[in-house]
Amino acid sequence: MTAGVKQDVVDLLIEQHNQIKALFSQLHRAKGTEKRELFQDLVRLLAVHESAEEIVVHPNAERKIDRGEAVVETLRHEEDQAKKELHELYQMGVDHPDFDARLTAFSNAVLEHATREETEEFPSLREHASPGQLRRMAGALRAAEATAPTRPHPHAGESASANLIAGPPLAVFDRTRDAVRDWREKNRDRED
Repeated sequence: MTAGVKQDVVDLLIEQHNQIKALFSQLHRAKGTEKRELFQDLVRLLAVHESAEEIVVHPNAERKIDRGEAVVETLRHEEDQAKKELHELYQMGVDHPDFDARLTAFSNAVLEHATREETEEFPSLREHASPGQLRRMAGALRAAEATAPTRPHPHAGESASANLIAGPPLAVFDRTRDAVRDWREKNRDRED
């Protein structure tokens, strides 16, 4: 059995939180093309991560943990705000004069949100779900990520139902845009 098969959903999400933290750290120091590429990576990771959490993790947390509905409502509100801000940062672009200041405020909010999940939601999930359930949730999370949008769509909603209905068509659109963007960037170097 591989580590990925044994990994439970909490371990997987904490691993992704660490990737997000690392990307923020690298992004704050980067310039030019590297900054643009790191921001694209961050946008993709955050969009996919949050969509999958909304589909798999939060509905389970609502049902399984103490004060689940209240905890998840707070997290969903923060995620909705984050989607809106990430969308605005994406529209603004890394070269905008206000980008760095807004990115700093955004990263602080995202890291506070991750800490809240790690202290309020994840330990309770571990306490109230069996190891097998947590491993199955990790598999479901990976499946949801494979079909999740790669950009924030703040008007699509943050519920599991909204993500299940809007997510796949938006993901196809996003992934097509990503492929075209990547092809252009790859071939731009060849034209010079």
